[in-house]
Amino acid sequence: MAISVVVALDPVGDELVAKISQRMAGLRVGDGRRGCDMGPLVTQAHRDKVASYVAAGEREGATVAVDGRGVAVDGESAGFWLGPTLLDHVTPTMSVYTDEIFGPVLSVVRVGSYAEGLALIQDHPYGNGTAIFTNDGGAARRFVNEVQVGMVGVNVPIPVPMAYYSFGGWKNSLFGDAHAHGMEGVHFFTRGKVVTQRWLDPSHGGINLGFPTQS
Repeated sequence: MAISVVVALDPVGDELVAKISQRMAGLRVGDGRRGCDMGPLVTQAHRDKVASYVAAGEREGATVAVDGRGVAVDGESAGFWLGPTLLDHVTPTMSVYTDEIFGPVLSVVRVGSYAEGLALIQDHPYGNGTAIFTNDGGAARRFVNEVQVGMVGVNVPIPVPMAYYSFGGWKNSLFGDAHAHGMEGVHFFTRGKVVTQRWLDPSHGGINLGFPTQS
C-alpha cells in the first residue's frame, strides 16, 4: 500500500492515466492554511531524495506523465516543494516500485489480465493493504478471496478500517503473531486476571474450606 502503485488492466491504462493527470493538474501545492491540497516535504534532503526517485524511474524507462519537480508555488519563497507526480509504464524491477518513496509520486504498472495483476501482489514480500476498483461483483469477490493481503478495499482507495476493528497486514507487513488493532490489539495489551470466589448462605453458620464439588 505504501509503495503507491496503480495496477492498470489494459486497455484502460491510457484513459486512466489521462484522468489521473487531469485530477493532479487541479491540485494546489502550497501553505495548507490557505486552502491548498498539498504542503511541502519535511526537509530539503527528503525533497531531493523523492526527486531522485522520479529521475531514476525516468532513466529506467518509465514515462513521466506528470512532473512535480518544477512546481510553482504562489506566494511562497521558501519550502521544500514537490508537486504531484505520475509515472506511467513502471515495471516491478524499478526502484520506484520496489521502494517506499514517502512522497507525492504515483506509479502506474500496466498488466494484460487479472491473473497478471494478481500475481504482482502475490509475489510481493509485503501484504499490508490493497484495493480493487471494478463494477464487476464477481471479479471483486474473486479478488477478495484470492489476494494474499491483510486489508482489502473494494472501490475504497485506502483500505484501513477504524482502529477498533482494523486487522493489519500479512507476510512481511506483520511482525509477531498478533495485529496492532482490533480485538487482537486489545488482547495483546491486556493482562488477564482470574478470580475464584465462593459465597456461602449466611445461614450456613460455619467455615468450609473444602473445594466445591458438583453433587
